[in-house]
Amino acid sequence: MAKVSMSTQLGVSADEAWKLIGGFNTLPDWHPAVEKSELAEEGQTRTLSLVGGGQIVEKLEKVDDGARTYTYSIKNSPLPVANYTATITVREEDGGCVVDWSGEFDPMGGESEATDVVSGIYQAGLDNLKKMFGG
Repeated sequence: MAKVSMSTQLGVSADEAWKLIGGFNTLPDWHPAVEKSELAEEGQTRTLSLVGGGQIVEKLEKVDDGARTYTYSIKNSPLPVANYTATITVREEDGGCVVDWSGEFDPMGGESEATDVVSGIYQAGLDNLKKMFGG
């Protein structure tokens, strides 16, 4: 099983960042690779339409708004991964907050390719949050 874990510091409170990041259907509002998100199964599944084409179907595994964290898994995607589960957490730190995004998965094909793809997705999202909120 491969793992990717990334973090970024933002210049806003954890509560303010969570208002944007914490919604399971809000990924298009902050991730530049996601064009739209559609909920199904009473909000437990989202279908992400990617910029340039392609879709990823993800399932919400657990959410804790008090702890500002949620975990999701990928059910179907063009990414070179299987058994993918990830967690996004927003925590208070030094007058701002830190966003932690980590995932575990079985690489399909080469491990370095799968790790690079997932790292690139996380980095693009975290970089955009930093542009939006400062850091």
